[in-house]
Amino acid sequence: MAVKNKKIQYRSLTAKVDKSRSTWIISDQKDKKSLIIPQIDLLKSKNHSSWYKTFLFALLSTVGLTFPFKAIALSDTITTSTNLSATTDLTTPEKSSVTLENHNADFVIAEPSEAKKELFSPNLTAQTQPSESQANPNPQPESNSEPQPNPTPQPNPTPQPTTESQPPVDEPRVLVSEVSVVGVEGELQDLVFNTIRTNPGRTTTRSRLQEDINAIYATGYFRNVKVTPEDTQYGVKIIYEVLSNPVLEKVEIQTLPEKKDGQTSLLPSDVIEKAFTDQYGKILNLRDLQEGITEINKWYTDNGYDLAQVVGAPQISENGVVTLVIAEGRLENIQVRFFDSEQEEIESRTRDFIVTREMQLKPGDVFNRKTAQQDLQRVFGLGIFEDVKLSFSPGQDPSEVIMNVDIVPTNTGSLAAGAGISSTSGLFGTVSYQEKNLGGNNQTVGLEFQLGERELLFDLSFQDPWIAGDPYRTSYGANLFRRRSISLVYDGTDTETIRTAENNDSPRVVRTGVGFSISRPIAKDPFSPADWVISGGLQYQNIEIQDADGDRAPRSGEAFGSQKLAFNSGGIDDLITLRLNASKDTRDNSLRPTNGSLLLLGMEQTLPLTSILYNRIRANYSYYLPLKLLNFDFMEGPQTLAFNVQGGTVLGDLPPYEAFVIGGSNSVRGYGEGDLGNGRSFFQATAEYRFPIVSFLAGTLFFDYGTTLGSGGAVIGKPSEVRGLSGDGFGYGLGVRVQSPVGPIRIDYAINDEGDSRIHFGIGEKF
Repeated sequence: MAVKNKKIQYRSLTAKVDKSRSTWIISDQKDKKSLIIPQIDLLKSKNHSSWYKTFLFALLSTVGLTFPFKAIALSDTITTSTNLSATTDLTTPEKSSVTLENHNADFVIAEPSEAKKELFSPNLTAQTQPSESQANPNPQPESNSEPQPNPTPQPNPTPQPTTESQPPVDEPRVLVSEVSVVGVEGELQDLVFNTIRTNPGRTTTRSRLQEDINAIYATGYFRNVKVTPEDTQYGVKIIYEVLSNPVLEKVEIQTLPEKKDGQTSLLPSDVIEKAFTDQYGKILNLRDLQEGITEINKWYTDNGYDLAQVVGAPQISENGVVTLVIAEGRLENIQVRFFDSEQEEIESRTRDFIVTREMQLKPGDVFNRKTAQQDLQRVFGLGIFEDVKLSFSPGQDPSEVIMNVDIVPTNTGSLAAGAGISSTSGLFGTVSYQEKNLGGNNQTVGLEFQLGERELLFDLSFQDPWIAGDPYRTSYGANLFRRRSISLVYDGTDTETIRTAENNDSPRVVRTGVGFSISRPIAKDPFSPADWVISGGLQYQNIEIQDADGDRAPRSGEAFGSQKLAFNSGGIDDLITLRLNASKDTRDNSLRPTNGSLLLLGMEQTLPLTSILYNRIRANYSYYLPLKLLNFDFMEGPQTLAFNVQGGTVLGDLPPYEAFVIGGSNSVRGYGEGDLGNGRSFFQATAEYRFPIVSFLAGTLFFDYGTTLGSGGAVIGKPSEVRGLSGDGFGYGLGVRVQSPVGPIRIDYAINDEGDSRIHFGIGEKF
């Protein structure tokens, strides 16, 4: 901006307003003269009438005759040229501007020449352009931090007026003779007049014009503001040239990074319509647009997309199409990191894929808080980690992030040894070892040896919960065993026990065998709840009936009818069994269910490779119904009515030790273990009302019923009849559940249909 300035002499005039008398006081400091005139309220309008201009001219001419009032330039004329501009990229590529051009300063009040240069300096700009840091289109999650919901982004589409402050005392002032607004009409023109603070008949400054520019932008309706002053013989005419935003026709979404083939935006079209439908067909208001942007950001947050947000400034085209850029928080990569208890990064034997295969979130997916929480629960549920959490790092693409799975491993191996004595094995010693993360593959191996006075027992097992590379979460296991137990078919708690013929001992059933099983959930993906879980297996067993000394005992004593204790007369049976099972679980909680159901179906078929051929069928159904019968202030927790029915039968050959047994803590309470009966078939039903007492204690009212359906006599040796078991009965009572780290400790007091009572103990609910 050039300021042509020859040697000029100035006459110093001052103009003051006496508000108490609504007058102007015009003073000439050189001649010590003053003039008091009424203060004129010059109306802001588009077009002033002819009488108004005549009146104004006459008034100022009178003042000019009384004082040497004009232009202060006694020899030459000052020509000042400057640009008063405000730029913004919030609308179109066209730069919005405000200019003061070719102003012949014929009227200045009490300003020296240097101050006048400052008034028309070229640096007057509206504070409307957001900095790059404010309009950064790429969200950067904080490194090494858990995901936190982002605050609503502020793309700064609406310029905010600068904070008003009193201008400096020496700031240049000019007298405004007229104010006009061009470029818009009607309500928008009135809006501008009501927004600006520059008034005719009063002075204005750079700061005041700056505030007007920002205030006009702040209404949200305008994309270009240009201020042009025109010199008149009565003062300066201020012209506000404004350009309004277009009529909003459509809002489009653009995501960062750009979508690849087949990818679509997560944001449903109806959410966009709901946010902006009231604005369509109207002149775009950036404040209203920001409210719609806030609704979009809220939709992302409410649906778990915490890293997603509208970024940058809206792109507005001339035809009224607004494009919003959304960084949805896409994952560039997922990294698994291991730390010790001191939070120092370490190497771990656990392979990364063991963790990442449990996560539904994959590289290229948009981060979702709800999905991430489920992923962390699955990873922690592996049982081989002490702590699992998430953090984030910037990706190579600024619009993407790297999700870090930070893990603190735990000890996965255990070794135990002990000694004891039992009626089955006599004096014995045991050694057991378990590793739950074999080779870093989350595979479990268990070894248990029991060396007794008479023989060596063992149980070796291996389990892989998810075959590597399988997309369906297929698991398999194998075991090798030699086990010894007293069958409840022959031996009860309070009833007579069948004895062997040789030394009158309780018969021991020794099983030696090997087995293999495989299981697969039936679901649309490995992370969805399975509709069904199907499993199958093959097992070989060599079964021998022994006495307490470990000698074979094929028959019972004469007092018990000298009956066979095994299917074969020699006391040794071989079984090759094919097993198939199916389950459907809709319970809300597997440990303490309050709603839903569980269905278990099973079938065992021996193969005709040995002398024994039978088919065992069994079904078990549980149903849980939430209700509230009791209402006490101290009761904390849900109340549930639970039902269970189960039954089964065996078709074909039936070794006696394979008969169904009823009675006991997991069957009909009030009876000892196996003391109600045994048979080829059975049916059992239970009803329980479960209610809370205090936070760690719950109560139960129950009723059990069981029957062998008269099939006790169909078992070889008729052990149920020999022992005098009724084969049909019920029990009822009440119990408490004490919460503990290993699960609810179950204590039940039950009375059976014969009037006998018994206390039962157990871990976990009965069903």
